[in-house]
Amino acid sequence: MQPALSQLVDYVKSTKVFRRNRKDVELKILAALLYFFGLSLRKTSDFLSLFEEISHESVRIYYHRLKTVLKQPEKKKRRLVAIDETKIKLEKKQIFVWAAIDVDTMECLAIWASGGRGSFEAYVFLREVLKHCENKPEIVVDRGFWYLWALKRLGLRYRHETFGRRNAVEGFFSRFKERTKRFWNRFPFRSSFVSVQSWLESFMAFYNYWRC
Repeated sequence: MQPALSQLVDYVKSTKVFRRNRKDVELKILAALLYFFGLSLRKTSDFLSLFEEISHESVRIYYHRLKTVLKQPEKKKRRLVAIDETKIKLEKKQIFVWAAIDVDTMECLAIWASGGRGSFEAYVFLREVLKHCENKPEIVVDRGFWYLWALKRLGLRYRHETFGRRNAVEGFFSRFKERTKRFWNRFPFRSSFVSVQSWLESFMAFYNYWRC
């Protein structure tokens, strides 16, 4: 783990994503990682402030900003992609989070929040997934009827599985729910779809870096 962390520090420094370097880049990365791994913004702030004062708002900014320099999934040939969705709350409203995992590399190819769960949302999400594929991979889904029209419309081969290779995306959502249960699977007051999507993309970026 330590070599990976040191490589991340060197890489982030080279990008100069933090132009105002009043605080060490190492501290900013550590703050984002602690938050990714499960601490709340305030607990991360309280812990790191034992060494150098840092606000919980700064932790939030570092978490969101680092996703802009962490490498996105490559566009390449992919054999098999598992797709699923889960429910979460945005204030009092139920929303859906969609994710696609490359079964061979365990890489998260896309993550997206939507207000509904239907054929149109499945179509939009699948098109986002295909941006990271040079070919049309086979898709593994559950028996949600909302996938069928979208898969056929895009000319994608697919299979229905409850377990087996679909465990790739189930494992991702297990890690995701471990993180979101820290705020009771409910995004905070005054969150918007924009801020939720940014949070999800940051989660995906850190997940891919640490997992893959």
